[in-house]
Amino acid sequence: MKKLNTSIILFIAIIIFANLVSEQYYFRIDLTEDKQYSLSNATKNILKDLVEPVTVKAYFSANLPPNVAQARKDLEEYLVEYSRLSDNNLVYKFIDPNKDEETEMKAMQAGIRPVMINVREKDQMKQQKAYLGAIIEVGDQKEVIPFIEPGSALEYALSSSIKKITNTNKPKIGLIQGHGEPSISDIQEVGYALNILYDFIPFTLSDTSKVPDDFTTLALIAPTDSFSTRSLTNLDNFLNRGGNLFMALNMVDGDFSTAQGSALTTGIETWLSEKGINLKTDFVIDSKCGTVSVQQQQGFFRYNTNISFPYLPIISKFSDHPITKGLEAVIMKFASSIDFNSSDTLTSFTPLAFSSEQSGSINAPLFFDVQKDWTSSDMPLKNIIVAGVLEKKLEEQSSYKICIVSDGDFPVGGSGNQQQRLQPDNVSLMVNSIDWMSDDTGLIDLRTKGITYRPIDEIADGKKQFLKYLNFLLPILLIIIYGVIRMQSNRVKRIKIMEENYE
Repeated sequence: MKKLNTSIILFIAIIIFANLVSEQYYFRIDLTEDKQYSLSNATKNILKDLVEPVTVKAYFSANLPPNVAQARKDLEEYLVEYSRLSDNNLVYKFIDPNKDEETEMKAMQAGIRPVMINVREKDQMKQQKAYLGAIIEVGDQKEVIPFIEPGSALEYALSSSIKKITNTNKPKIGLIQGHGEPSISDIQEVGYALNILYDFIPFTLSDTSKVPDDFTTLALIAPTDSFSTRSLTNLDNFLNRGGNLFMALNMVDGDFSTAQGSALTTGIETWLSEKGINLKTDFVIDSKCGTVSVQQQQGFFRYNTNISFPYLPIISKFSDHPITKGLEAVIMKFASSIDFNSSDTLTSFTPLAFSSEQSGSINAPLFFDVQKDWTSSDMPLKNIIVAGVLEKKLEEQSSYKICIVSDGDFPVGGSGNQQQRLQPDNVSLMVNSIDWMSDDTGLIDLRTKGITYRPIDEIADGKKQFLKYLNFLLPILLIIIYGVIRMQSNRVKRIKIMEENYE
């Protein structure tokens, strides 16, 4: 009995000691593949450099379904870590907006909007209004995260929001105008993402306009008019002082109304060829592609149906590079192939994105046949380069970078009534590119940090049939085998009993 009491006392002492130690030496082990639950150095540096206290008000409804409540749990775990690493310079509290009308009104006025979720109650499905957002405040400044989706890149949302309201000296990024390019309002999703860390402003490139010294990077999106020699010289001068350039260019154009595809020239392609980048006036076609709506007629009836259109490649193959880390699928519209050829030893080129294993290219001009029955012989190529980065070393250990994508429309969503929601990775490709060229905080690694979609690899039709019949026949075969074994076992038992009775 005395020995038992000693053991109990020793066990309690160990528990108390462990709790005291854990308060002073907090740690956890992250065994996920991409260290999903470990804070990055970028976040740690942001928290370490905090001068003013940061307040996080998390507006979350109570009694959420488990799959939705996971977002609250993830946020709380992050905030505990943020508070600890900031030496308690970050404080947080959770508020239930559903508890009364006044609290709900405050949440909505602050920019937190409710979402409708499906919940099961007494074996019935019903919709419930729920809040899943947060407000980050530093002094008079605030940043709103209106909706926190379970599994999203939460660390990036928190760290970038803190960085945005604490950074008083943002680098400037210029959107080149003056050659038929879309305006900032036409790329709203990209602009919103860039304005977190930068001042993203329009800049008219002309014969007389010198690029301001405070611009770190320029972006050129889908120009349609020609560039003068003097404008290109001004662009060269910007690069030679260590500036960087992001380019999304259309070398071809497709007109659905006339079913014609034609080549585009603005003079920028000649300027690029002098640096070793060759943009071809061809249409990349891919078996992995988007669809177009086509009107068909059957009898007296007309109906619309979606048909695969290889001229709209879905790019899902990327190189191992900070720009493309975490990207899964970028939808392009009339992309062209890129190659690099330069004898300059100070210049290097890194491909970023490729077509699939079954792809090809067709030179412009051409006519679109939406009813064409495409076969593998139409797409004999693979890994056609559609995006890449050129780097050139300059004097005094400096360099410039040009990131180029052979589709000028991939980041353009339009404006007004014509605005369309972009594929998330379309936005990330451009923003990641500018981050890599302009930002040294490391936040680029956080944008796509979250739960990664891992699709099942495609399998051949023959293998599909084999697996189909295997799934059907295998259980039957196992039952038959079990029956045979069971019957044989019973036979052996009967023979043994009969022999014992005979003796």
